[in-house]
Amino acid sequence: MFSKKQFKNKDRLIKGISNNEGLKISVVKMTDVVKTAKEKHNLSLLNTILLGRGMIGTMLMASELKGEERIKMRIEGDGPVGLLTAEANCVGEVRGYVQNPEVELDYSKDVSLGDGLGLGVLTFSKILYNEAKPKHSSIELVNGNITDDLAYYMVQSEQIPSAILLDVGIDQQGNVTQAGGLLIQRMPEAQEGIIDQIQEKMLEFESIDSLLANGYYIDDIMEMAMNPIEVKELDRQPVDFFCRCTRERFIHALSMLGFEDLQEISDEGQELVCHFCNERYNVTEDEIEELLVETKAKMN
Repeated sequence: MFSKKQFKNKDRLIKGISNNEGLKISVVKMTDVVKTAKEKHNLSLLNTILLGRGMIGTMLMASELKGEERIKMRIEGDGPVGLLTAEANCVGEVRGYVQNPEVELDYSKDVSLGDGLGLGVLTFSKILYNEAKPKHSSIELVNGNITDDLAYYMVQSEQIPSAILLDVGIDQQGNVTQAGGLLIQRMPEAQEGIIDQIQEKMLEFESIDSLLANGYYIDDIMEMAMNPIEVKELDRQPVDFFCRCTRERFIHALSMLGFEDLQEISDEGQELVCHFCNERYNVTEDEIEELLVETKAKMN
């Protein structure tokens, strides 16, 4: 059971809009989400920060979507992390994984966070209503720290000047302290130069994880980030690490294999693993045999 204080400070996202200046803002707390990802994937400190930022950024982007629409971030780099993927929808479901979850940088050398991903490409895919195919757009990574890369993406691909902060706090024991982020976007009617002022302010703004650790919640952070501009709350919602994988979905995926492929694995059961949440599902020999029978029947 959650205490009243714990319930009040659960992971959530809040959206707001300025009264006159043509700005909109989303602020999210995702401490438990990042802790869950770290535990599920046995993430190194490097990957905890990078995947945490990736999921926070993707959740902020998803706050602009509707209903079951969703957005997927995919970063492919030549660094030791390899592939990083995060996915979210506007109802607060977010998940993600990295290709090499346990890798770490050699901090005895002159390295930065961006060396984990290295040189590469960031791609966003949006699954939208009334669109037959997902919409894809890509940029080259700016420096691989995800925060700067996402800010650059917003200008280059979305043509929306934005200010963004993505923060994951880690203590000396390697535990996640707090995690969250904010996204401020300029709307078409905004005054010229207003987003430049916000961006300058964000350079001096305290990290989101520090603010959360000091007892500020997403409401407070939204007001502080926009001050002295007045902001009105539009919506808020819970945020959770949530994966829709099921055993039935994996069996359905197996049923899409060809007869020969199924035959190759028919003499033993299969353990199938979901990349996003690391959940494991066992499929028995008998179940694979049933799929073989069904596949053969379709061939006749």
